[in-house]
Amino acid sequence: MPPELSDAPQRFQLVLKLAAFALMVAAVGLPINTLYLTLLLVLAAIVLAAGRITRRGARWAVAAAVVAAVVAGKFVADVSRIEEGHNIFLPGGENNALVTGLPPDVYRAMAEDFEKASPPAARCKPSDGGCWVQSARPGRTYAFSYDGLYDTPAYSRRVTGIDFSDPLWLRLGFINEHAYNYHAHPGDIGRGERPRGLRRLVQPWRITMPFFVMYSFPQPFAGSELCWTGKVLWEDASGRFATLHHTDMACRTIAPGDAGKRIYGLSVAPGAPLAMTLKPTAKLRILQAFEPALASIAVLALLGLLVRWQPRTLVLPVTFVGLSAIVLALNDASFLGGVRPFDAGNDGLVYDGWSRTMVQLLLAGDVLGALKGMEPVFHFTPGSRYLRAVEHLVFGESYLGYVSLLLVLPFIVYALFRRFQSGRTALAFALAFIAVPLGAVFGSTYYNYVQYASQGFGDAAAAVLFLAGLIVLIGCTPRGPDARFPPALSAGLLFALALFVRPNFAVGAAVLLGGAGLAALWQGQFFRVAGLCLGFLPVFGMTLHNWYYGGVFVLFSGHFTLAEAMPAPPRAYVAALWELLRLDFGGAELRRTAFQVARMLTGPSESFLAVPFHAIGIAVLVRVAVARSYDGWLRLIAASALALHAPALFFIYSGRYHHMAWLLTLLVCAVWVRDEAWPWVARRSPGFARSVATHPAWARLARPVDALERTIAAR
Repeated sequence: MPPELSDAPQRFQLVLKLAAFALMVAAVGLPINTLYLTLLLVLAAIVLAAGRITRRGARWAVAAAVVAAVVAGKFVADVSRIEEGHNIFLPGGENNALVTGLPPDVYRAMAEDFEKASPPAARCKPSDGGCWVQSARPGRTYAFSYDGLYDTPAYSRRVTGIDFSDPLWLRLGFINEHAYNYHAHPGDIGRGERPRGLRRLVQPWRITMPFFVMYSFPQPFAGSELCWTGKVLWEDASGRFATLHHTDMACRTIAPGDAGKRIYGLSVAPGAPLAMTLKPTAKLRILQAFEPALASIAVLALLGLLVRWQPRTLVLPVTFVGLSAIVLALNDASFLGGVRPFDAGNDGLVYDGWSRTMVQLLLAGDVLGALKGMEPVFHFTPGSRYLRAVEHLVFGESYLGYVSLLLVLPFIVYALFRRFQSGRTALAFALAFIAVPLGAVFGSTYYNYVQYASQGFGDAAAAVLFLAGLIVLIGCTPRGPDARFPPALSAGLLFALALFVRPNFAVGAAVLLGGAGLAALWQGQFFRVAGLCLGFLPVFGMTLHNWYYGGVFVLFSGHFTLAEAMPAPPRAYVAALWELLRLDFGGAELRRTAFQVARMLTGPSESFLAVPFHAIGIAVLVRVAVARSYDGWLRLIAASALALHAPALFFIYSGRYHHMAWLLTLLVCAVWVRDEAWPWVARRSPGFARSVATHPAWARLARPVDALERTIAAR
């Protein structure tokens, strides 16, 4: 948008937009643990990014007053909250807090149900790998919940309402505690399972862990109705618990004498699902709508006061976000506000479980223990556990922080392709990246990143950080990067964070930062060099951690030193070369390294049918990296992509480790096709080139892209 006199200067726009967003977060309040509030802030962020912030101090003063009024209004309203406690139920064992913490009648009823769920004869043996019998028992009667961080819950958390038909949407964070990292065994209890077919769209996961939930209602909830399906233990005036079992949804009115009493919902026995809904009184229903309504009004008021924007500028970002949300929902709807059980033995379970312990250490005042990250020397991707901890501190018992980060990825991909392609071509690539799953063959589809993120892996987060750093490093336009200190500092910091989450990006980052630093030195841009160095310096926090806690010098992660992680070490290639020189084509090392190379060329699809196509992609990278006719920054990206592919020659291959390398490969190949391959085809076969260019299919595919581009470019 063209600037106006009322707008703040361009150099202050980013800082003031961040300040405006901080005011919105303050008005909404932490934790931001519902899909509605997350979408509200995502839309607000879109408007902020597309608009221009005012410079008028009076408007900022009114905005601050609005936020203060909203915060005060929440205290004045004093919405009554229900005390909730929940936990896994595992009987017996040592130091089991459930034995002494639960009322005897309640514990006995759960133990009887557990016997049905896991008869002694059907239980796994302690010698079986991942058997629940060896799992630690709950160390507290009611599990820790991130939703209770900024409150004073008596048990796990305090809520304003109850409405769940599936525990997936109850957001039971304890299911991903590291202590319960057990596998399912036939006929015994498990963690969770995913339904087959289309049913997974509406019920992506079924939690099979035995658990209970407890509610205690304050006096204002008298007259409301609690409805449920399944078994409920309702405490009476004498402290005894009546067993109430409903096979169909039925309700009971909460009497004044029920205030402060405990009501347990049990989901322990097999085939006994638990669903609960609270029907509040009319007064409570109004009060429950008060806080989200107040947050909405505050955000809209801040946008109206501080931001000048035009509707057309929102078309592209809303399109990207809408398509991305559809892909997220189709992959795993629980990602959008629920809490799914991560697979046992899965890195996602380890990261999330460790982050819970780290946050609890931090709350107990053990800062050094929290920063240790559960390992004296990092052997897993270091930053994922810290990233999870920060996410939960802001977004509570949900994974909406990761969702928000994933929503940024299409914009980064668009900006990256827009840097080297026309706006129309870049838009087509970005839309295909989001909506066309066939890109999985070349690692160029949004679905891949969503898939691994929903499983708790940190690869998608690292890719977002790395690509964001790349855009800041090379600039968004053909004019090149900004030579000032702040952008360089930001680029270096983004690369450092990407490496913190995924250290195998180190070689690619070294090529990009090294090349950019040398270019800046050559041009006398010393502030840019200083910014890159200072921004990247925090990456050595991993080295400091390993030295301080472990007493050893390990640069990033000890995983690189594990022999089993490197099936084809460099010495194997030396031996293979010697076998090749001796014409020993059946040599063990030659077969070993040839398989490793072929495994690398399978790419993200991990199909050997894709090897020829990926081999061509690698050849194109080499061609562009050495050809002076290409943009210098594109050549640097090609060299970085080659460096990112290199670890696959030595280490265990997994598609998720290398999706970003193949995405950069696609970027370079797209420019090569435009500048070199297609002109060659046009010269050799002009008739064929003309027929392809004028084929009606292209016109049909281009029509929606052209319409969107015209809307974006409209004045």
